[in-house]
Amino acid sequence: MRKRDLASHSPYLQALVGVGVLLIALGLALGAAFISSNAGYAGVGPNFLPWVVSAALGLCGVMLIRKARRGGFLNMEEHGGEHPYWAGFAWMSSGMLLNAALITQIGFIFSCALCFVCAARGLRNAQSSAQTGAKSWLIDIVVALMIAAPVYWMFTKFLGINLPGLTESGWL
Repeated sequence: MRKRDLASHSPYLQALVGVGVLLIALGLALGAAFISSNAGYAGVGPNFLPWVVSAALGLCGVMLIRKARRGGFLNMEEHGGEHPYWAGFAWMSSGMLLNAALITQIGFIFSCALCFVCAARGLRNAQSSAQTGAKSWLIDIVVALMIAAPVYWMFTKFLGINLPGLTESGWL
């Protein structure tokens, strides 16, 4: 498409993005409907956050469609020729997929730490001055464990929410 043709279709493409966001919100709401609503701590059940996220995404989708119907983002800057960094996207996506696949096998702490390390690696590699040595890997691993472990303990020990653990003791 020529630049002029693309500009004339821009509001339609923007509305299509809004519809996509609405479909994702609908999918999340459908998933939340199948989650138990038994009230836990402070009367909030495990389906509360999925409902909040689906409502927020739904609102964003409606706002995107509304903006597109009013002419789209007319004052949007032209694309500067920057290309997406696909290797970083692959690192971050693999981290999330590994987390979902391994959380019941290696426990919450280690699967979330693995997710953090992969995401940090993707972001570091996207920077022009990325640190790639063993020290950088070690820092990412230590920081990941320092975040994931207290979160796990807070949810399991203080809030009484069961997360997958590695041992029966409840500390890993």
